[in-house]
Amino acid sequence: MEWMILPYRRYAEFTGRSRRKEYWMFVLFQVLVSAAIGVVFGRPSYTMGGGMMAGAMMLGTTGGMVQNLFTLVSFIPGLAVSVRRLHDQDRSGWLLLLVLVPLFGWFALLVFMCLEGTRGPNRFGPDPKNPTDLEAF
Repeated sequence: MEWMILPYRRYAEFTGRSRRKEYWMFVLFQVLVSAAIGVVFGRPSYTMGGGMMAGAMMLGTTGGMVQNLFTLVSFIPGLAVSVRRLHDQDRSGWLLLLVLVPLFGWFALLVFMCLEGTRGPNRFGPDPKNPTDLEAF
């Protein structure tokens, strides 16, 4: 459980490195909480607003509001843990912009999140698997 909530404790920390375990446990936590919200509050439904607000989306259920609140609270920690995950592989966090490339970008990021990090320290900090390893760059 600790691995699942660690990104919330490191809320907006975009420096350093994160292990695969921290990233994927956070993703699992997101899925489990979203499923629990769906079961407890109902599936989110959206309806089109009318009048002057034509085209605006309005939440139709409590589940939608709770789900959107959870997504809003989790956005910054999710972004930060993704950047730190890329840092673990000695890659720039700007690679998250690959998500803007249709299809290929999502697949590339999925592959990056599954790859093992660099062993030993890199330019983003010490190895999170073995932080006592102080070998030179």
